[in-house]
Amino acid sequence: MRTRKEIEELEDKILARYAMKSKDSIGRRFKESDHEGRTCYQRDRDRIVHCEAFRKLEYKTQVFVIFEGDYYRTRLTHTIEVAQLARTIGRNLRLNEDLIEAVALAHDLGHPPFGHAGEEALNKIMEEAECKKFNHNVRSFDIVTKFEKRYPDFDGLNLTNEVLIGILKHQTVFDNPGTHSEIKERIIKDEGPTFEAQVVDIADSLAYLNHDIDDGLTSGCITKEDLLESELWKKAVAASGGASKFTDQEMFKYQMVKTLIDMQAKDFLRATQERLKKYDFKSSREVKEYNFRLSRPKKTGERLVGFSETMAGERNHLQNILNDKLYHHYRVERMTAKARRILKNIFDVYVNNPQQLPYNVYQRHKQYHRKDLYETICNYIASMTDRFALDEHKKLFEPYQKV
Repeated sequence: MRTRKEIEELEDKILARYAMKSKDSIGRRFKESDHEGRTCYQRDRDRIVHCEAFRKLEYKTQVFVIFEGDYYRTRLTHTIEVAQLARTIGRNLRLNEDLIEAVALAHDLGHPPFGHAGEEALNKIMEEAECKKFNHNVRSFDIVTKFEKRYPDFDGLNLTNEVLIGILKHQTVFDNPGTHSEIKERIIKDEGPTFEAQVVDIADSLAYLNHDIDDGLTSGCITKEDLLESELWKKAVAASGGASKFTDQEMFKYQMVKTLIDMQAKDFLRATQERLKKYDFKSSREVKEYNFRLSRPKKTGERLVGFSETMAGERNHLQNILNDKLYHHYRVERMTAKARRILKNIFDVYVNNPQQLPYNVYQRHKQYHRKDLYETICNYIASMTDRFALDEHKKLFEPYQKV
């Protein structure tokens, strides 16, 4: 049987100098004994997979709400795709795959029901009430540090600091890192993300760009003709042998998504490898210090991970096409508008009469200030799945529903 110590020794031999070694972790908030057969990041991954918030991702929207059909991605299937892509990239760059997997599996735990429409709804409510805006990265962080209660000696999952930083400082087009004012722990605030965490950022953007094309084509909300405006799409068509090669349009779609991912992943690896040669990092500590300087207001330098300039431009153009044709398609607009109304209605009911909240959410003996009440309600609604939110709306607004 291979022990934790042997696994750590193996990491020293096979991982790159700039990779985050398990034995070099800053550690956890609450001291725990090391496990004899698993590294710290393997334990983090296992804790995330077994937590309640992870299971709920199965019934949370990616783009299409769950009642639109069984084919479309959910937050859970998206998360699995991100983890798979990130691990593949990490292996090529000789990074710590266990750390990558832990960050990838936790990066979307804080998403509310109904995807970005739900986040926009909660943001607007909190902003109008002059309360702290909703940020799903901060919410993910709070879940794993406070709201998950699985251990007798502490709240949360007691994950390693590297995983916590990867969750809180996750950054893509749709994900904003927690701000310095939102981060109370200095050990988190003053640390930059690892190379592994930044690979998850890229894997996330790779996954959603390409699976949204898949789901968009399946739904009919975008067409192949729409995508012909994209240079990247046309290159992928050419690389796969041309559209005329395929009589089966489903097969054409699958091959195109596969080709798009492969082209982008290869470009990313080449461009990132060039940056690594330029900076020649000797340790994970140097990477984290560089990334911390990059996160400061007067940042200097470039992100270590990323695509070539040409690929970045082509990806942005393709993303803009999706923004225009898919995310603002009238069917998607109807879904998102309905989602916003549902969450706003539920929020208003709870604010006007918080006694309707469950006992474990709203403490009857406690005196709530207005902002505390809004944050309590916001967190409760954010914890709901699409299905639960729809059922709750029926109970609150339709007569004679079972409560």
